Amino acid sequence: MNQKLLKLENLLRFHTIYRQLHSLSQRRALRQWRHGFSSLYPVWTAQLYPWPWPTDVLTGAALSQHRLLVTKKEERPRKSQLSSTKSKKEVEVWLGMTVEELGRAMGKNTDFVYEALLNTAADIDSLEADSPLDEVWIKEVIKKAGLKLKWSKLKQDKVRKNKDAVRRPQADPALLTPRFPVVTIMGHVDHGKTTLLDKLRKTQVAAMEAGGITQHIGAFLVSLPSGEKITFLDTPGHAAFSAMRARGAQVTDIVILVVAADDGVMKQTVESIQHAKDAQVPIVLAINKCDKAEANPEKVKKELLAYDVVCEDYGGDIQAVPVSALTGDNLMALAEATIALAEMLELKADPTGPVEGTVIESFTDKGRGPVTTAIIQRGTLRKGSVLVAGKSWAKVRLMFDENGKTMDEAYPSMPVGIIGWRNLPSAGEEILEVESEQRAREVVDWRKYEQEQEKSQEDMKIIEEKRKEHQEAHWKAREKYGNMQWKERAYLKYLERKGQTFLRPKEKTERDSNVLPVIIKGDVDGSVEAILNIIDTYDASHECELELIHFGVGDISANDVNLAETFYGVIYGFNVNAGNVIQQSAAKKGVKIKLHKIIYHLVEDLQDELSSRLPCAVEEHPVGEASVLAIFSVTEGKKKVPVAGCRVQKGQLEKQKNFKLTRNGHVIWKGSLTSLKHHKDDISIVKTGMDCGLSLDEENIEFKVGDIIVCYEEKHIQAKTSWDPGF
Repeated sequence: MNQKLLKLENLLRFHTIYRQLHSLSQRRALRQWRHGFSSLYPVWTAQLYPWPWPTDVLTGAALSQHRLLVTKKEERPRKSQLSSTKSKKEVEVWLGMTVEELGRAMGKNTDFVYEALLNTAADIDSLEADSPLDEVWIKEVIKKAGLKLKWSKLKQDKVRKNKDAVRRPQADPALLTPRFPVVTIMGHVDHGKTTLLDKLRKTQVAAMEAGGITQHIGAFLVSLPSGEKITFLDTPGHAAFSAMRARGAQVTDIVILVVAADDGVMKQTVESIQHAKDAQVPIVLAINKCDKAEANPEKVKKELLAYDVVCEDYGGDIQAVPVSALTGDNLMALAEATIALAEMLELKADPTGPVEGTVIESFTDKGRGPVTTAIIQRGTLRKGSVLVAGKSWAKVRLMFDENGKTMDEAYPSMPVGIIGWRNLPSAGEEILEVESEQRAREVVDWRKYEQEQEKSQEDMKIIEEKRKEHQEAHWKAREKYGNMQWKERAYLKYLERKGQTFLRPKEKTERDSNVLPVIIKGDVDGSVEAILNIIDTYDASHECELELIHFGVGDISANDVNLAETFYGVIYGFNVNAGNVIQQSAAKKGVKIKLHKIIYHLVEDLQDELSSRLPCAVEEHPVGEASVLAIFSVTEGKKKVPVAGCRVQKGQLEKQKNFKLTRNGHVIWKGSLTSLKHHKDDISIVKTGMDCGLSLDEENIEFKVGDIIVCYEEKHIQAKTSWDPGF
């Protein structure tokens, strides 16, 4: 347009200049003519030669009008040009995309995809809505749709800077100061571990524990008469708590292995030895119950040789101390042996700088919120410190010792209760001190982000595996149908669907009864973990499936009841309560709530519940036995019925019971009797020594002399699960 206007303007300017020059020449001629003939023709001359037109004004008007016309004319082709150059719609596609997914992505139905592939080499007859498409066919469909293809890629998040908190480098030896040892009591259940600890710290923890069995880890500081101090971790001796014992061994310096002198080495004793070895922790052997008459300490020492626990008496380096936790005999010798070993280990720690420690136990207190028991391993913990443990953090509001007394400071090797956690950390988590609450949030956010990344990677692996399985199944199906036409293929698929059997409501109920959904609630994190570890050992899913639908710490709530109602599950509570309102609600909804305070009682209850879901076993109990002495037949109407003449050898025959016919030890027939007679009288019971004639409900059975007829009754016995949790 600009070039056209420029040419027009130049043309008009040239024309204007020409008119102006022509006008000037005419004016000169006119002046000369007027000078000579002005008197003769004044008016005629003026009319004949008027004054020249205002050409500049006309030229500007013409140019403006021309610009307007040209602009209007060129606006239309510009719009069409813009519309033609407008970018095509992008369709996001991916490998293995199905026909239905491709149509949905383009905003069209599946018929469009089929039509787009009509004149191609694609096998349209074998394509279903859920059939994956090859890359070449996806491109072909997108091209024919007039759209732009965009391959889907996994969005790669911007690499985030690692903001995790880590332990400090090893301290300068000059900064290290002596510390007292952290000792763990380990051994088999009922070998007297808690009683032994009670005597040392002069408290009655065992009396408070249900059944005298320690249910979760406790950390206690014990002061000896000599002035020395020892921190004890009282771990459960139960087999179910092996994971918690392992955690206790990881933070401890010395393990006191308690073995009963009258019982010897047991399964949990061996596990305790293994935990100590894995943590590379030295052992002090405490042979308990030496006050009993049947005590044999030497037998215990010999049995331990098989597990590489060699006492000093046999040339080893493990101290063995015979004690009696019940009477308190020789306990000071055990404490002195522990202190002597600690001195040899030269235990030291750095009491300066940020705190490092380990969560021993965590639980929720109604009045104080999340509470943890921890062992400080480095630094000095003070009120107001900001701590991070796992994916939770805390600003310490209150610290207290094992007796509930508030503390201002906690040094290395000291057990301490900590209040101020935003949420409950898991037992065994590493505690690290950070400089501020903002820094603590950064650490927790980073750890959550890492966990999400790991989970997303695992999910992608699963998705890729499922996609490959789906693709393989699709190709197998294609091979199966071969070159069949779509009608033949549809008919075969119809026959396959027709052959499938669908569960009726009754059958569905029977199938669901073979599944036991459970909800586990415990008082502390460690107890719940121990119960979950037990459930992990369940290996009888072929009998009844055990499904864990929820677990948590705290009392049983209305949400737990609603969840159990939804899944037809059972709620198991360990050292927790269920209010009257909760129990009434559960009773109305038909939800079972089972509360226990001893862990093996809970496991036994769980075994019984699993057994109740199993089909009952049928057992045959003999009532009487008779031998066939003679064979004859009786005419009934037009039929001849075979009858066996028998004599009862054992018990009695009852007509209403079940019968079976055995010959040479093999069962030939099972069923019921049609008649039982003594002489000519119909009777219902024939006792020992009496003769009788009987006929069976199956006429084709032929009796032989010497056959045995057994009368028996069936009893339904509740089956028991084969699951053995190990105790």
